[in-house]
Amino acid sequence: MADARDTICALASGPPPSAIAIVRISGPKVREICASMFESGLPAPRRSVFGRFLDVSRETIDEGLGVFMPGPNSYTGEDTAELYLHGGAAVIDHALDAICEFANTRLAEPGEFTRRAFENGRLDLVEAEGVADLIDAETRAQKSLALNQLDGELSAQYAEWRSKLVEALALLEVSIDFPDEEDAPDETSSPVADALQSIRLSLQQALQDDEVGERIREGFRIAIVGPPNAGKSSLLNRLARREAAIVSDIPGTTRDVVEVRLKIGGQIAWVADTAGLREAGDAIEAEGIRRARERAGSADLRLHLRAADEDIVFDDVEAGDLKVITKADKAHVAADEDTFLISTLSGEGFGELEAVIADVVSRKANRDVAPLITRKRHRTSLQQALFHVEQALDLISRGGGAELVAEDVRLAARQLSALVGEIGVEEILGSVFSSFCIGK
Repeated sequence: MADARDTICALASGPPPSAIAIVRISGPKVREICASMFESGLPAPRRSVFGRFLDVSRETIDEGLGVFMPGPNSYTGEDTAELYLHGGAAVIDHALDAICEFANTRLAEPGEFTRRAFENGRLDLVEAEGVADLIDAETRAQKSLALNQLDGELSAQYAEWRSKLVEALALLEVSIDFPDEEDAPDETSSPVADALQSIRLSLQQALQDDEVGERIREGFRIAIVGPPNAGKSSLLNRLARREAAIVSDIPGTTRDVVEVRLKIGGQIAWVADTAGLREAGDAIEAEGIRRARERAGSADLRLHLRAADEDIVFDDVEAGDLKVITKADKAHVAADEDTFLISTLSGEGFGELEAVIADVVSRKANRDVAPLITRKRHRTSLQQALFHVEQALDLISRGGGAELVAEDVRLAARQLSALVGEIGVEEILGSVFSSFCIGK
């Protein structure tokens, strides 16, 4: 990333044309820029002023509102300003060009405003990810999850676990620093073991969440499976309200997984049409069937389809899966209470099936307690922390030395510190902030 001492600017609102455009500026040159660009000079802090904005040649850029927010009490922790202009492309380009006329001022890189907020202690890394998730949120569940993260709920829990690990580490240091004190090992090992047992239980409970946080963010997985010509592609098209998959009477038409992204039950869901399950006719179809089985195995919900005009035998159906008999318009079939009878041609039974799918997805997302894990990065760090806690407990149970126990406790605490960005590597930070939009 470029020199953080630069002053940066960017369009912080949607692309033109729009009714209003917001141009954001942050860095050491903000006061000078505002004093020059605002016709009335540098405004009082945090008070909106109306007037003309001028470029360095004193040509009018636009007329609108402006606000100056001195650091450190700003989003980035630096001096910042925002210009509220008319949302035409010419106005926006003129404003950004005028700002960049000042020395050491440039256009911001993706996520650079939020990265500066992180580097200046205004946000930790988990909260910064909450900002990105809030911007990207398409559902209320995603918005709620992002707000919890931005408000610091996840960070507070991670910090509590880390604090307990540090306390346990302090007790271990007593044993290390005072090895000749006969009572020290007995006085420290039991409290350390109790603390680590408590942390292990908390981490295990957090990790046994069915990955619901990631599912809410990224989408639940639904797989449509069954033999060839069972109506899988037709059902996908009906759910998608468009021709997403090719429909044909020729067996083996679907060779690969065809996936569509839908909003179902107030959640994002990825619905996959898979290759027909049968003895493969060639290597390509065999690969498609392998992928079908793999996708079905990792799905949150499986729809097992059988055609009414074929032999109806449901196998490999697990608890929670839905059994669906298709082509109800071609043959008379009686459906039992746990089987849906539909026709994608006439629409018979489709509304009921769709409602049940929506209910299943909604129930999977709704939990009594908000999930503590929303990203794979979080899960990996917590899994590593749990590994080291269990290693430390195993060492204690086997009478291992305090130095070895302390090292595992230290490594567990380090994982939690890295999670919120107290320690970390440049590659992780770059990965997080590169996903942001330019003006954030």
